[in-house]
Amino acid sequence: MTEALRRLRTLPLRTRLALLVATAVAFAVAAVAAACWFVTREQLENQLDSSLRSSEIDTRYLSDLYAYCRGTTPLPPRPFTGKYTVQLIDSQGTVCAAPDVSPLPVTRADMAVVDQDRPDALHSATAANGTRMRVYTHPPVQIIQIPGGATGRIAVSVARPMSEINDPLSTLAWVLLVVSGIGVFGAGAAGLWVARTGLRPVDELTEAVEHVARTEDLTVRIPAEGEDEIARLSRSFNSMTASLASSRDRQAQLIADAGHELRTPLTSLRTNIELLARSDETGRAIPPDDRKALMTSVKAQMTELASLIGDLQELSRPDAATPGPLQVVALHDIADTALERARLRGPELTIRADLTRWYVRAEPAALERAVVNVLDNAVKFSPPRGTVEVALRDGELTVRDHGPGIPAEELPHVFERFWRSPSARQLPGSGLGLSIVARTIQQAGGTVALRPAPDEDEGGGTIASIRLPGAPQPPPGL
Repeated sequence: MTEALRRLRTLPLRTRLALLVATAVAFAVAAVAAACWFVTREQLENQLDSSLRSSEIDTRYLSDLYAYCRGTTPLPPRPFTGKYTVQLIDSQGTVCAAPDVSPLPVTRADMAVVDQDRPDALHSATAANGTRMRVYTHPPVQIIQIPGGATGRIAVSVARPMSEINDPLSTLAWVLLVVSGIGVFGAGAAGLWVARTGLRPVDELTEAVEHVARTEDLTVRIPAEGEDEIARLSRSFNSMTASLASSRDRQAQLIADAGHELRTPLTSLRTNIELLARSDETGRAIPPDDRKALMTSVKAQMTELASLIGDLQELSRPDAATPGPLQVVALHDIADTALERARLRGPELTIRADLTRWYVRAEPAALERAVVNVLDNAVKFSPPRGTVEVALRDGELTVRDHGPGIPAEELPHVFERFWRSPSARQLPGSGLGLSIVARTIQQAGGTVALRPAPDEDEGGGTIASIRLPGAPQPPPGL
């Protein structure tokens, strides 16, 4: 059995489906055929028994038959021959039958009828010539009057051959066998056709998957018609390949953007370091102010490199990654620390802050990085000598700049990975900061959004809003 199952699993799916359909139909046909055969046999037996019970035997013929058996008179010809076999049974169990009749054995049930212990008896028996008979034994309508005045207590057995049942049943069995065979064969052929037709989309899907695995071509699409499972599977495959293609394109764009962003600070760093190295090699000292400017530029480029590498490392973490241990932290302190970094990045900007106390539960390092990213964006897009306004009230941290703003059609995409606004591609950055912000805030149970500043406000710009659940006072014991 185990070997058969193992071999069955090695067959193609359509072959297995055809075999399963044929097997199921075979069981169903066999059950119906068997039920039909048994019901027909029961009906034929009931009809035969009813025919035997309703048979009417001429009493005068029975008397002549009894007299013939006793040797009193010859048996005159009678019209009662037909399909019935008739014999008499006396109280001694002696059988009396016509010369052309093969006697039937006498059973206890027959003797019980003779002795009037039971009204009748119905059973099957084998005649002396080997014919299987159905026998009905009953007392005569009246005591048989034997010529010469004698009487006797005699029962009458009326029989018909069982071939009247067996022959039709044999014919029916062959008919059912042939019909069942045709039905099973037809079911197997139909199952194979249905399997081929039904699995054609699966074949197309298999070919598409093999093509993608072989060529890495993610533009393959499978036609999906209807609402069945195959159509849903095809649509899911199309969605998967589309997502993979989009992810690959974004990754390629990320690599290109990261390469571009890395090239700029690295070029500046190399130039500045070469100037410092040439100064040491030639012995020509760089003026103190110029040397200080070079060192400041080196530090700024190193900071930008570190920020970009940090964004890439943060982005490499999967969305489902378990965040670090959550702690109760002071959002106002984190915002104040981020403000100090923002002032260093934009010393020519005016940064106004109005921070109230607010304690939240979050991962401190990740939350600080998210706030820093939001402030860095505000600094990057602010005009020279512009103003950045930061406020923290009732758990909502808002950062407003007075830059060019974000077009309405681009707002739905600002938190997507790898996405950069066309207007911001010439500015430093990799387009990863806001996606990191969104993930960090969501893991802390909060929300983040960008919206245009109201038109009536002077200067326009963009407002970044971070809302986190918390309280203005720390928990007891902190």
